[in-house]
Amino acid sequence: MKKVFQLSILLVFLSACSNNEVNNMSGTTEKSKVTSSQTKQSTRESSIAYSTVSGEKETQFDAGTLLTAVEQNDLTLVKDIVSSKTYNINEQNEKGETPLLIATHNNQVDIAKVLIDAGADVNKQDNIEDSAYLYAAAQGKTEILSYILKHATPNQTVYNRFGGNAIIPAAEKGHLENVKLLLKDGKVDINHQNDYGYTALIEAVALRDGSKVYQQIVSELLKNGADKTLKDNSGRTAEDYASQLGYETILKLLKQY
Repeated sequence: MKKVFQLSILLVFLSACSNNEVNNMSGTTEKSKVTSSQTKQSTRESSIAYSTVSGEKETQFDAGTLLTAVEQNDLTLVKDIVSSKTYNINEQNEKGETPLLIATHNNQVDIAKVLIDAGADVNKQDNIEDSAYLYAAAQGKTEILSYILKHATPNQTVYNRFGGNAIIPAAEKGHLENVKLLLKDGKVDINHQNDYGYTALIEAVALRDGSKVYQQIVSELLKNGADKTLKDNSGRTAEDYASQLGYETILKLLKQY
């Protein structure tokens, strides 16, 4: 009888221990759930910065987000990002391209304007020495070029990979409106010579076909003081090229000045 009583007590004790372990495991699981929830909350909050002045929340964006937003032509996201006081809007991709240069490549006028208004550097060059200003002038992105001239400060001593300024390729590629904009602005050196000794006037004659648009460009350059006596590295002037290539109309224009 005594042994039965002792056995009963032992069973009760073991049962109590088992229940206690279950409760402990349950408590551990609940704590784990709370910790996991707190971690997720902390991760979400890590993307939010609090303004010490106003107490308002300001979203923080990862580096590269603006480059992606421009590539995806997401104007709304671009506006959100540039409103951040801490984001580097002049970040560069592996090609050295800034968000503004990418927008200029794609002629994304509205995005380019937002970036320029936010203070984007129009002179920052990529790995092949293009900048938003130089590229806009050279490639006929007239609306962006116009906005840059009005709302930014192009550095006229930053040159492209050929040692040229903005007006030389604008003239050579036949972008008459860009040539007019640059001349009206008055800050570009009309007689700058690149690494080959070419000026805007020489390139408009020597490297092109003498067609009407180039006749107009030559006329604009001459009216605004282009020096027709300057020689390239081969010792030839714009007039020499016009004569050699048989561009009679351009030759007449040159002789008038």
